[in-house]
Amino acid sequence: MVVWGFAAVAAVFAVALGVSDLRSTGLPVPKDGASQRAARLIADRMPQLGDEQVVLAFTSPRLRGGDEAYVQAMVAAAQTAAGVRGAGQVLALPQVRGQDPHHAYLLVALKGDAAARLGCLPVLREAVHQAVASASEGRVTVAVTGQTPLAEELVASDLRDVRVVEAVTVPAALVVLVFGLGSVGAALLVLFTAGLGVLVSAGMVAGLGLMVPVDTLSLVVATTVGAALGLDYSLLMLIRYRQARAEGLGPQAAAERTTATAGRAVLWCAGAVAVTSAALLSVPVDLMRTVAVTAALATVVTAGVATTLLPLLMPRLDRLLSAGRIRRPRDARALWERWARHLMRRPWPYLVSAAVLLVLAALPIAGMRLGLDVDRASLTGSNVGVGVAQAERDGLANVTLLALPHAAGQGPVDTADFTEALAQDPRITAAVALDNGRDLTVVAVADRIHVDSPAAGKLLDDERRLGLHTLPQGQKVFAAGQSAALADLQRALRSALAPVVLLVLAGAFLLMLVVFRSLVLPVKAIAMNLMATGASCGLLSWFTGHTINVLVPLMAVTLVFGLSLDYEVFLVHRITEHYRAGATCQEAVVRGLSSTAQPITLAATTMSVVFSGLLLTGRQELRQVGFLVAVAVLLDATVIRLLVVPALMRLLGHRNWWLPSPLARLWPPLPVPATTPHLPGPTKTADPLTSTAWSHSEERPS
Repeated sequence: MVVWGFAAVAAVFAVALGVSDLRSTGLPVPKDGASQRAARLIADRMPQLGDEQVVLAFTSPRLRGGDEAYVQAMVAAAQTAAGVRGAGQVLALPQVRGQDPHHAYLLVALKGDAAARLGCLPVLREAVHQAVASASEGRVTVAVTGQTPLAEELVASDLRDVRVVEAVTVPAALVVLVFGLGSVGAALLVLFTAGLGVLVSAGMVAGLGLMVPVDTLSLVVATTVGAALGLDYSLLMLIRYRQARAEGLGPQAAAERTTATAGRAVLWCAGAVAVTSAALLSVPVDLMRTVAVTAALATVVTAGVATTLLPLLMPRLDRLLSAGRIRRPRDARALWERWARHLMRRPWPYLVSAAVLLVLAALPIAGMRLGLDVDRASLTGSNVGVGVAQAERDGLANVTLLALPHAAGQGPVDTADFTEALAQDPRITAAVALDNGRDLTVVAVADRIHVDSPAAGKLLDDERRLGLHTLPQGQKVFAAGQSAALADLQRALRSALAPVVLLVLAGAFLLMLVVFRSLVLPVKAIAMNLMATGASCGLLSWFTGHTINVLVPLMAVTLVFGLSLDYEVFLVHRITEHYRAGATCQEAVVRGLSSTAQPITLAATTMSVVFSGLLLTGRQELRQVGFLVAVAVLLDATVIRLLVVPALMRLLGHRNWWLPSPLARLWPPLPVPATTPHLPGPTKTADPLTSTAWSHSEERPS
C-alpha cells in the first residue's frame, strides 16, 4: 500500500513536470525510407533547403498580391524568417493557375532533426506574424503550414483529447459500475484502483518524456488502455471477492482466495495483452514501437494495482462495499444458469446463427481501403488548418522536391524537357529547377493533389517515370516531401501488417497453450478472436465508408486480441476448474458460464464505454480505434463468449483438453483432484492457472 502511495505521488510530479515535454514526434516515417534518404541527400548537398520545408500562406480580404503593402509584408516576412535560428533559405512560390489573387506563398527551409524543427517553429511563427502585421498594418495575415506545423497542432489536440475522454468516460463508467455492482461503494473502489493505475501509467509516460522523445499519442494510448484494463481487472477481482464472501468466508480469507484464483487469472490476462502489444515492436516505425511500450506499461501497472493493492483494500473496506445500494434484478446467476442449460440442449442452432451473424458483419471488409488522412476536421479553425485549406484551394496542396544527384564538375542536370513535361500535367501547378553549383540539382514541384490522397502516390510514380524519359540516361530521381513521406509510411505499415498478425497469433497460441495445457483451446481462442476482429473490422469499414487509416489495423489487432484473451481466460479458466474437479464437460460449461457471464458482460460494458470515449477525440485514427475496439469487445463478450465458445465446448466435449503426450511431458503432472463428492468445506483441486484453486460441494458433479 505504501509503495503505491509513493508511486502515486511520484506520478503526480511526473505528470506536472513531464506532460509539457511530450510532443508530436512528427510524421512517423521509417528512417530508412526513400523519402528520408532523399531529404538527407538534399540537406547534405544543398543545406540552404534544410531538412524540411514549411509554407507561409498569406491572405488579405482587400489587398492583392501585387499591391505595395502586400509586397512589403512578404518582404518583411522573408527577411524575418531568414534571420530565425534554425531556418534556411526563403523562396517565393510563383503564382499558379487558378490561384486567388489575394493569396501568396513563401517556402521556408527548416534545419535539424524533428525536435530542433519543433523548437524553431513557434519562434518562426511568432516572428513572422509580428513582421507581417506591422508591415501591412494588419491588412495581411499569414498561416504556417507543413509537416512540422501539423505535428505541433496534434500536440495540443492530443492533450485536449485526454481531458475530454476522461471527463466523459469516468462518469459514464461510474454509472455502469453502480448499476452492475449494485452499490456506490463497490463502484467507487473499482474506479479508485483503476484511476490509480491510469495516474501511475501517465506518470511513467510523462517521466519517459523527460528523457527521450515521446509522442503525445502514447499518452492517449496509456490512459485509455490503463483505464479500460484497470476497470476490467479491478471489477473481476471485486466480483470474485464478493462471491467468496457470499459463500461464508471472512474478509481476509475471501481476499486470499481472490488473489489465489482471480489474481492469477488477471496476471495471465495482463500477460496476454503485453504479449500482443509487443508485436508492434516489429514495425519499423518509432511511433508504433512507442505505442507498444506504453500499452505494455499501462497493462503491467493496472494488473499490479488490481492484484496487490486491491486485495489489501477489500477486507479493510468490506463494510463500505455495500454503501449506497440500489435495487437490481435478483438471482442473476440463476438466470444465466438457465440460459446456459438451454444453450447446452441446443448448441447447433445457436452456433450456426452466431457464425452467420459474424460472417455478415465481416462482409464489408471486402471493400475496405487502407490509407492515411491528414484529418482536416481536427485542424478546423487552427492556424495550420486555415493555411492547409487555402493552399489546397489554390492548387498548392503539396510541394515535392525531386533530387537529381550528378557528378561534381559536370554542371547542372539538363531539366528543360523534364520541367516542360511536368508543366503540361494538369495535376502540377509549378516546377522550378535549382542547383547547388556542385553535385545536386533539385526540381521543386507544386501540385494540386492532396498529400493524403491515393492519387498523390500515383503522381509520384508518374514523375519518376517521366524522369526516365526526359532526363539524361541513367539519371537517378529521389523524392522528398509530405506526399513522398506518407507513401513511405503507408508502404512500411502495409508490409508490417502480416508479420504483426503472425506474431500476435503465435504469442497468443503459446500463452494459451501454457495456461490451459491443451492444444484445442488455444486454436479455438485464436479462431474466436479472428471472428470478433473480422466482424468489428467489417462494421468499421461500413461505418467509415470503407476507408480506414492504415495505422488502425496494427493498433487494433493487438488490442483486440489481447482484450479478447482476457475474457477467454476468465471463462475457460472457470470451466476448466469445474472439469478438473470431476464435472462432465457439459456441466462444467454450465457452471463456468453461469458464474462468469455477469462479470464478463459488466467488464465488457465498462471497457466499451472507455474506448467509446475515443470517438470524441480529434484524431481520425483514434476515433476508428475506439469504434473498432468497443464493438469488438461487445461482440466478444456477448456473441462469442455467451454463445459460440460454450456451444463449441459443449460439442467438443473432453477433446477441449486434448494435449499430445510429447507436449504433456513438458509440464509437471496435475495433482489428482479430491474425489469425495460432498464435503462441508472447500477442497483443493488442480488448476492450470493457479497454484491454489477451489471447488465446493455444490460444484461437484452428482
